[in-house]
Amino acid sequence: MHEYGVEFPCGGKGNCGKCAVRILDGQMEPDPYHRKRLEELQLGRDWRLACLSTCQSDLVVEVGQFETIIQADETPFEFEPGVGLGVAVDLGTTTLVAQLLDLRTGHILAVETGMNPQTKFGSDLISRLEAALFKGTEELTEMIRIRIGEMIDALCLEKTDNLTKIVIMGNTVMQHFFCGSDIKPLSFYPFESPDLGLKQFTFRELGWKVECEEISFFPSIGSFVGSDILAGIVATGMHSRESYSVLIDLGTNGEIVVGNRDRLLCASTAAGPAFEGARISMGMLATTGAIVSITAIKNGASYRVIGDAEPRGICGSGLIDAVAVLLEEGFLGEFGEILSGEQEIMLSPPVTISQKDIQEFQLAKAALAAGIKILLRQHNIEVGDIENVYIAGGFGTYINLENVIRTGMLLCPAEKMHKLGNSALTGAKMLLFSDSQLTDDILDKTFHVNLEGDPDFQDIFVDRLSFTPPSS
Repeated sequence: MHEYGVEFPCGGKGNCGKCAVRILDGQMEPDPYHRKRLEELQLGRDWRLACLSTCQSDLVVEVGQFETIIQADETPFEFEPGVGLGVAVDLGTTTLVAQLLDLRTGHILAVETGMNPQTKFGSDLISRLEAALFKGTEELTEMIRIRIGEMIDALCLEKTDNLTKIVIMGNTVMQHFFCGSDIKPLSFYPFESPDLGLKQFTFRELGWKVECEEISFFPSIGSFVGSDILAGIVATGMHSRESYSVLIDLGTNGEIVVGNRDRLLCASTAAGPAFEGARISMGMLATTGAIVSITAIKNGASYRVIGDAEPRGICGSGLIDAVAVLLEEGFLGEFGEILSGEQEIMLSPPVTISQKDIQEFQLAKAALAAGIKILLRQHNIEVGDIENVYIAGGFGTYINLENVIRTGMLLCPAEKMHKLGNSALTGAKMLLFSDSQLTDDILDKTFHVNLEGDPDFQDIFVDRLSFTPPSS
């Protein structure tokens, strides 16, 4: 069902209810637990949760085939001309992007995008790790290698003789899955893997058809700060400037980098699940039917939906807008409480936002704000010392910067913020033209910070939960 656009955010545990399909013809009887979940989700008698269902006869089911927006990249950059062709790959937890470049001119010759086939084991990293611990990593490793190999085949077609280099970027968990590394260290405290370095392969090792002897998965910075963030640092150029910059990537995880040419500090926060919809009652990825922006709710909602379809959920940028508008229109108090006393607010039928959703947003935005505060403090600088704030990823494409400020996620002027797009892919392309010295230099001055280990983290986190200006 995954191939037809059915999402399995909870990894097939029956918890989220987002894989519902309607039976049009045939029989598929639910077991007692399945029936209980259908009742709790208020689904009719002809609905089933795909992840809890076993097909034992021919069926006809109704499935929403949704289009996911996958962000490629055409950002220009400076480079020294090379020889032959190169491929840059952004291996995301949810989406995959690969671009073929002429290394003499830097021109993009072809683009392939797709969904990460591992999403059938869950939309978040924890679900994938649990699946790997239970079933072994072999299946997850094989499926992602095969899928990227297929994408590279499609990119190259008749051009395989000149393919000289393939660069792959991804978060630390994706690196471990692709490389076949032991994922147990990432699954248990203290979550520190000894296997974060550069990994190199030949096409024969990976079982790929396209001949290329230099295939590199670039090193991760920390246990939950991967090479996609390393690529983002390269894309921003923050590693080479005297002024201070902040890089924020709110993908499946929430990563932050603060620093300049002297020192870069990075950390990861638990912000991703809320902004990618995993913990939001009607949350979803940025796919067809997702409310992506909201400008008004009172006296008739004003919003935009991806694909100009009927709304069926809300994605991260829409969630930020919804909270900001609810605050402005007097639906929420300073601590996030729904002032009417109800447990949910209708945005646009059937999409609602619940009190629990608002609390999840507060937890995510407080974690992000606290992370930035701690990294700034370790640099002995204030918000006013920041020259640029870069917001990376597809999430950053849609967000309203004023609403980001209004909700207290970020406390710097909007004119300092820049929507960066797919920085992992931009950085990967730039690294096609460089040698290992560049990444070695960046890694030498980049340090991973354990936010929870900071003695003031809890106090700062609690201070950032409310929607009033922080105390400092």
